[in-house]
Amino acid sequence: MKKGKQHITKQLLITVLLLLAVNFLGNFIFKRFDLTQDKRYTLSEATLNLVKNVDEPVYIDVLLEGNFPGEFKRLQTETRQLLEEFKAYNPNIEFHFENPLAEEETRQQDMRMLYSRGLTPISVTVDDKGKQSQEVVFPWAIVSYGEKTTKVQLLKNMMGASTAEKVVSSVQHLEYAFADAINKVTKEKEKKIAVIKGNGELHELLMADFLKQVRENYFIAPFTLDSVANNPMNTLKSLKDYDLAIIAKPTLEFSEEEKEVLDQYIVNGGKTLWMIDAVQAEMDSLYNESGSTLAFPHKLNLNDMFFKYGFRINPTLVKDERATPVSLAVGQMGSETQYQQYLWRFAPFVYAESDNPIVKNMDGIKFEFANNIDTLKNNISKTVLLQSSPYSKAIGTPTPISLDMVNEQTKPEDYEGQGYLTLSVLLEGQFHSMYENRVLPFKDPSYKPVGVDNKMIVIADGDVIKNQLDQSYQPLELGYDKWTNQLYDNKLFLMNCVNYLLDDTGLINIRSKEVQLPMLDKEKVYEQYTTVQFITVGLPIIILLVFGLLFTFLRKRKYSR
Repeated sequence: MKKGKQHITKQLLITVLLLLAVNFLGNFIFKRFDLTQDKRYTLSEATLNLVKNVDEPVYIDVLLEGNFPGEFKRLQTETRQLLEEFKAYNPNIEFHFENPLAEEETRQQDMRMLYSRGLTPISVTVDDKGKQSQEVVFPWAIVSYGEKTTKVQLLKNMMGASTAEKVVSSVQHLEYAFADAINKVTKEKEKKIAVIKGNGELHELLMADFLKQVRENYFIAPFTLDSVANNPMNTLKSLKDYDLAIIAKPTLEFSEEEKEVLDQYIVNGGKTLWMIDAVQAEMDSLYNESGSTLAFPHKLNLNDMFFKYGFRINPTLVKDERATPVSLAVGQMGSETQYQQYLWRFAPFVYAESDNPIVKNMDGIKFEFANNIDTLKNNISKTVLLQSSPYSKAIGTPTPISLDMVNEQTKPEDYEGQGYLTLSVLLEGQFHSMYENRVLPFKDPSYKPVGVDNKMIVIADGDVIKNQLDQSYQPLELGYDKWTNQLYDNKLFLMNCVNYLLDDTGLINIRSKEVQLPMLDKEKVYEQYTTVQFITVGLPIIILLVFGLLFTFLRKRKYSR
């Protein structure tokens, strides 16, 4: 008996010592295991570096509490598990889930407040065994660090997709969304962006929403090339202070001196985002008595420069059967004008098929009077980011365009062998100066014929950055069409372009992460509701009862001897 007690005491002591040793080692060794097949909870190296370097509390308010359908509960669960991973690596990441509409008395007031902060709600249908009800959900999170805050959209906008499809795409985007938000609020602005002016570029009011979004991460300022005429060297020196130059829809020719400034900026490592219209064509010019206009080539004097870099923007218009709608007046009913939506084939609705992180998992992007790009053979690596559909073709200019074209009858044979036109391309490598082995427009003692490793993105449409204005001439969200009440992914695409060109942390590469989320078949669940309920709820209870009874029986038989 005494030996038995000593043996038990010894085992207890060994167990306590092992637990103490494990806890002691746990202070020095930290390891988490991700047993999922797609490694969805394994954070990327860029995210880990960002999270581990947070030295003060970051507060994350997730507005995902309430009565949700199953798909939203899945989004809620995945969001919670991701944030728990963040917190496991750094306790300074604090988060909590809340229902912003929990108080019925202030519900309407709270909704207006959230909407004014840019947190747009969605209406979801909650279905419980055939009983349906409508719930308003704000699928957003607010990330705060000191006095800085930013918002995170948890549910991606995907036109025509089911809620389940939206949730799967959104879960793939979660790590990047939260990592980017934490990076915004914890890091000080460093990179500088120049918005090039002086050649009839788009007015700031017409790209105000994009500029507002960019200012959250970067310093941004207009940069005019007018001073090139008087002091090109000083202009070039000033431009070199910027990390990225954005050229948005120029309409006036570039002089040779201006081109040399831009060329040497690129050769010396300056990133560029080109949004070019090679054809003069505007929707506003169609709204006249005849409802028609003439589309003709733009003369920007940039062709030789682009050719040297390895691409050419053709003076053609892309006509695509996969297009966005236009709303046209069709008559009067009383004092009200009646409108109808028609397919406008000169406004391609572009879906990305590339695996590049700039466009991966992205919804459709709206183009308007886009041109097609040819890539040329040289030492530069080229990645096609966006293409038109297989049922598209290039229309040469000059050519008349009329609103009556919405009534055109087309067939697949009209586009045979003409589709998949390149609309946007990423170029990476060492760019050669367009003035290599040529006479320079102005003397530059620091002139370089071959550049350092660099990258640029070219988009063959200047309107891709253009936001509409409301009745008070205030800018609407980029990508939102007030005439058809549709929201396209233009803003996300352009922000990804900027982040890719300027990203030193590697966060943009997180967008390539693939997550597999198996979803329940609702129809089968409803058909076999009782069986499913028994398997998911009743069976585990029965297994526990059997195990408990068996354990009790074996214990009694052992110690009753």
